[in-house]
Amino acid sequence: MLGIDEMKDVLNSPYEYARKWKLEGGKRVIGYFCSYTPEELIFAADALPLRLFGSVENITHADAHLQPYSCSLVRGALEEALSGKLDFLDGTVFPHTCDSIQRLSDIWRLNTSFSFFSDVVLPVKLDTESAREYMVGLLHKFRTDLERGLDTAITDEDIRESIQVYNGIRSNLRRIYEIRSSHPGSISGGDTYAVIKSSMMIDRRVLLERLSKIVDALEVGDGDSDKKRIVLSGGICNHPDIYTIIEESGGVVVWDDLCTGSRYFNGEITLDGDPISAIADRYVDRVICPAKHAMNYSRAENLAQIIKDNNAQGVLFLLLKFCDPHAFDYPYLKEHLDREGIPSMLLEVEDQLPSEGQLKTRFEAFFEML
Repeated sequence: MLGIDEMKDVLNSPYEYARKWKLEGGKRVIGYFCSYTPEELIFAADALPLRLFGSVENITHADAHLQPYSCSLVRGALEEALSGKLDFLDGTVFPHTCDSIQRLSDIWRLNTSFSFFSDVVLPVKLDTESAREYMVGLLHKFRTDLERGLDTAITDEDIRESIQVYNGIRSNLRRIYEIRSSHPGSISGGDTYAVIKSSMMIDRRVLLERLSKIVDALEVGDGDSDKKRIVLSGGICNHPDIYTIIEESGGVVVWDDLCTGSRYFNGEITLDGDPISAIADRYVDRVICPAKHAMNYSRAENLAQIIKDNNAQGVLFLLLKFCDPHAFDYPYLKEHLDREGIPSMLLEVEDQLPSEGQLKTRFEAFFEML
């Protein structure tokens, strides 16, 4: 499909795309690390929000600043910054989520020279009114930081226009997931992953138009599948194409609970009232990650509901090595699934997967059990 092929091109060379976009438009590019970053405000400042996923190459510069047991996302991103691969960036935003990202923020600020830098110090506990009030104040501060750092003015109307674009993007991404869940053969798992990951890199107005065309093309597809229906869960940001191996082993991913998956497009923002408060409401109300807290069992119950809604037969946990929040989260998630009678399998990965033969053997054994 043409639209997906173009998105894969961006995914394969994101920095080349960003450099060209900046050169042709004379605009700014702002890097960010997490789906808790208020992209709507960056976009309203007429800049391109570009999610950073880190290098998969050998780490040399970053080892002078980070312990070897830091996760590959943190080490890889710092490596790219220190080696000059990110010299096109006009700035970077660090939403405070896990400890590693918070410490990376300090190292980044002290050892790089990007013109704009912002810490977005998010609340950890999100299910209180005080957390919501704090979030609103935090977003107002971030808006002011952007205006000063990028020497621009961000009006409420700019923010509302940005929200409208992002609502359209999230709606289309959700629709692609829904089509894949009901007709798994209509789009491969690898293509779905390429679409949502590149959505964090492409000019958002171009993206909205492209996603709409992809959805229209998928609507006419049929492609029912008799493969075992799987949900992915975890915090993997930059994993290789594991979907092809899953499909060759007799499974199909019908939904996920990933920060570079459904958590990215979860929740819509109202266009009524104060736009900053509306953005805050989404961050407070949407499905949390293990770095945040709401109700004691909200993540487990949400995962079980995803499985039920999509008629899934099992869960594959993808755990990034040295990712403490998800490592601490896994035992209670598995315990909840066990009580519900939902089979699961844990796969610890880095940016490089184990051998294909080893993975196929493990997947086939798991799928046969379902």
